[in-house]
Amino acid sequence: MTEVRFYHLQKQTLDDALPMILEKARQAEFKVVVQLSDKGEVDRMNKHLWSYKPDSFLTHGSYKEGFEAEQPIWLTASDENLNNANALILTQGVVREDISSYDLCCEMLDGRNSDAVAQARARWKVYKETGYEVTYWYQDDAGKWDKKA
Repeated sequence: MTEVRFYHLQKQTLDDALPMILEKARQAEFKVVVQLSDKGEVDRMNKHLWSYKPDSFLTHGSYKEGFEAEQPIWLTASDENLNNANALILTQGVVREDISSYDLCCEMLDGRNSDAVAQARARWKVYKETGYEVTYWYQDDAGKWDKKA
């Protein structure tokens, strides 16, 4: 059964937090699909992941680079799993009807947006009722993620 994690972004933006989550996923040997809201966001995040740290980068690709099956991280704006990923990261309020083909699904929740919080609470309830293992992660003042529920 898919493990679902909600990451409540209050201390950092998606641009700051996503690379950290992706680094941890890759250390755990997950192949990842990151679904963003539209192609413009895919293009923006694509550039960001190459340059977010001066001394490193995250190997990834999108529709622009191709070689989908070989990408450890695939950025997309559609419901696809072209790199045969076992982890899914949903951002910017994106919702997938079926996450059951993934071992892990992470929802990156903008905690500064009350509508996003309300929608996430509704999805939490649906995930729980469906039988998924659901956890909630909150960032402390030092930037470390702590499991709260």
